[in-house]
Amino acid sequence: MNINFSIEESVKKRYSVRNYKEQEVELDKRKAIESFVNSLDNPFGNKVNFHYLDNREMMNEEKLGTYGVIKGAMQYIGTTIKLEPMALEALGYELEAVILYLAHLELGTCWLGGTFNRKGFAKAMKIEEDEIFPIITPYGYAATKKHMKEIVMRKMIKADQRKEWNQLFYINDFQTTLTKEKAGDLEVPLEMVRLGPSASNKQPWRILIKDNACHFYEYKQPGYSDSFPYDIQRVDMGIAAAHFDFSVKEKGLKGYFDTECEPELELPDHMEYVFSWIRE
Repeated sequence: MNINFSIEESVKKRYSVRNYKEQEVELDKRKAIESFVNSLDNPFGNKVNFHYLDNREMMNEEKLGTYGVIKGAMQYIGTTIKLEPMALEALGYELEAVILYLAHLELGTCWLGGTFNRKGFAKAMKIEEDEIFPIITPYGYAATKKHMKEIVMRKMIKADQRKEWNQLFYINDFQTTLTKEKAGDLEVPLEMVRLGPSASNKQPWRILIKDNACHFYEYKQPGYSDSFPYDIQRVDMGIAAAHFDFSVKEKGLKGYFDTECEPELELPDHMEYVFSWIRE
């Protein structure tokens, strides 16, 4: 994967766009996007497949359906995986890399996990039957104004708000919160995680620093994933991994991910270990 743009700038620039100009993305940009996608990998080893749809194939946008959430979009990217351990995290990691690249190209995006007609998009994108199809994103140029449903949705999920450090980051145990001062050279990577997008802005990631490692946990929102045949918040954990990994690399910090380094400690209710980043 070749990330030759500022992660910090792209993270801060990115926001969810639900209203688009009816303007095609230029061919050279679309080719650059496909080239970037072809270079992707992830630290979990799972295969993530990408699918493209543009307006020439969208004969009936309403039939495909985003339930009025997305207006004017002329291009979409879809992602599919085999449902295996860490596959959802791998998908979140790779698609967030694409979304940050699109932000770098001044293109808007919006994670869609529940508000799209899977059957319609799966047929249009020729999705294989043995794959699951958790996420799509439109992409294109943001319209000048937000549409009314977008304004209402952003208010409902408090889209511009993020949890504070003392709700997300810990040191040694879940009773001791991590301050920015104690985070040292991990302050910016952790802040990049904090600023990340998540389903309904739930921000399920929790990070605990212990024994020269950052341990990533999911706060499993009770009932949130009940309407899915998988834990949709695992995609959010992949987004957190992407923001952290890209940022530590940008800062020149060395380390690697491991899924079998869970520390022995008492966990709060609804907390589940997912993976660790081990510092070298």
